[in-house]
Amino acid sequence: NMRSTRIVTSFLTNNNKILILKRSDKVKSMQGLWSGVSGLIENSELPLDRAKIEIFEEVGLQENDLTLLKEAESVTVSSPQYRNHQWEIYPFLFETKNGKIKLNWENSDFKWVERMELKEYQTVPNLEDILLRLV
Repeated sequence: NMRSTRIVTSFLTNNNKILILKRSDKVKSMQGLWSGVSGLIENSELPLDRAKIEIFEEVGLQENDLTLLKEAESVTVSSPQYRNHQWEIYPFLFETKNGKIKLNWENSDFKWVERMELKEYQTVPNLEDILLRLV
């Protein structure tokens, strides 16, 4: 039977660059891969609320640092690494004028990249596809 997990993935943009985060070796899954700001949606909470919580926890930006540019339909993703499991991903794009990033333990590095540069990084599954729904 297929298990499903609901996740938010947010992209932050600043001066037309996109923020990507390198998942640390302390997280449970996909260590060392580049991602947006992601987290599990808990129970009945709204995806947008979870997106803002994760952005604060993972990069230290407050709600008043952010402008929501776009929210896309959720996307279902599976990964060959995890059998019988799929993720339902809720994508968001935020703009920030504040490029000061303060990482917590969940990520080991960050980069502001051009959209076209994304393919040069080893990312979590379907990251570029998800971004394309937002831009």
